[in-house]
Amino acid sequence: MITLPTVARDVGRILQVVSLMLVVSIVIAGINREYYAIPSFAVSAVIMGGLGLIVARHYRDASSPEKLEAMVTAALAWATVGVLGGIPFLLIAWTMVVDPFPTWMNTPPLDDTTAIFLNPLDAVFESMSGFTGTGLTMAAVEEQLPRSLQWWRSFTEWIGGVGVIVLTVAILARPGSGSLTLYESEARSEKIHPSIVNTVTEIWKIYLGLTIGSIVLFILVDMPLWDAINHGMTGISTGGFSVHADSIAHYGSPLIEYAVVPVMVAGSIAFPIHYLIFKGELRNLYTDIQTRWVFLWFGSGSIILIAILFLNNQYETVEETVRIGLFQFVSATSNTGFGTATIGSGTERAWTAGATFVACLGMLTGASAGSTVSGLKLIRVITLVKGTAWQIQDVFYPASAVRRLKIGQRTLDEQQVQREYTEATVVFILWIAFLIIGVAVLLRTHSSAVPVEYIIFDVMSAQSNVGLDAGVVRPEMPSVAKGMLIVNMWVGRLEIIPVAVLLGTIFRWFDLYT
Repeated sequence: MITLPTVARDVGRILQVVSLMLVVSIVIAGINREYYAIPSFAVSAVIMGGLGLIVARHYRDASSPEKLEAMVTAALAWATVGVLGGIPFLLIAWTMVVDPFPTWMNTPPLDDTTAIFLNPLDAVFESMSGFTGTGLTMAAVEEQLPRSLQWWRSFTEWIGGVGVIVLTVAILARPGSGSLTLYESEARSEKIHPSIVNTVTEIWKIYLGLTIGSIVLFILVDMPLWDAINHGMTGISTGGFSVHADSIAHYGSPLIEYAVVPVMVAGSIAFPIHYLIFKGELRNLYTDIQTRWVFLWFGSGSIILIAILFLNNQYETVEETVRIGLFQFVSATSNTGFGTATIGSGTERAWTAGATFVACLGMLTGASAGSTVSGLKLIRVITLVKGTAWQIQDVFYPASAVRRLKIGQRTLDEQQVQREYTEATVVFILWIAFLIIGVAVLLRTHSSAVPVEYIIFDVMSAQSNVGLDAGVVRPEMPSVAKGMLIVNMWVGRLEIIPVAVLLGTIFRWFDLYT
């Protein structure tokens, strides 16, 4: 039976830590002379941090979490953070409307883009999209947003890329099995060090180093400083929020587009592999099965997409076709969602169903487990493919045969194969089930004139936490559709299982099975 005080205590601690992000954002608002935004961030920090403090203190003597409590904690914490993270969007938009401060606070008139966040649902959508690293947005023209909100969007993706629980473990530095269980509940299993606290500390060091490297790279290719900071954060976190409505296409610079690709690839590689590479063990770039398949899948998928675009005469030159095909497949498969091309209808360069399907396939698989990427993860896809072949071949062996299955450098016995194959199959089935529900809801709420492949693309983009869109996701879409996509983003970031455990717990709590 689940221990609710343990769940409440740990969710409260996570809220306290995440509220520190709002405190940091006060400084950013001040640096950009957007003083009117400071009270909004301060009030948001008090609400989130105060709620977390009250709950954590009330249940401070609760026991350490077991696997069940950790799963429920992960699902509830991500949902709560996603909802409360929308408060700054809401408060800043209303501050512009009411304009309660003196002139020196620099309150600007309300623009059409920020006005979207007067609606609480749109504010929550933007926050959930940020924390889950999705990048779908209700902001039509990102340039119009205050810099403090541009920062908040990028910051939520940067923190969400590693995970709010990993952040909490790093800051609170709680050694012991409770921290390990929470760490694993956020879809992570491999450790860099025996100590989980040392592991998350090392992850943050690597992440910060990669982020700084990304920012420097973007500056070197002539991206403006503010843009480089934001795109460096959302690129390495494979989140994809941009400060421009046209995303990376805004610059019209092939050099910048090529520079973004290695950043997205770096975000697709597991942190333990980054750690080994930084130690000089470069062989892990090809000996690690996931990293090897990142390069193989990114390369082969890009070639297929480039071929389709070329055969359709999609772009004017071979170089442009190669560049866009490479960029967009890596963007889709790394679940980043930066854009340099129009995928949906409405322009003469809209993609065909074939090109859209290839991008969907990339979004479905994702990249390495243990990275900032969502999707099914390549290791699960490999396990499903090899495990299915292994199951079929079992018919041709006698019952007494002792069989093994090699996945990368690991050799699994029959019991291990069945366990990992079952887990991958369950995740895949549940993933497809939530995808079907999302597609069904959007088909019901949208006009029949909207191509079905575009609806599938946008729902898959939400659930794979990608952020590419075919024109279906927009501020005018029905509230029911927005709510469904919020659920898809939440489910996708947690890799299904914690959400399923939470739903099962609720059903048992209210005796809904009978």
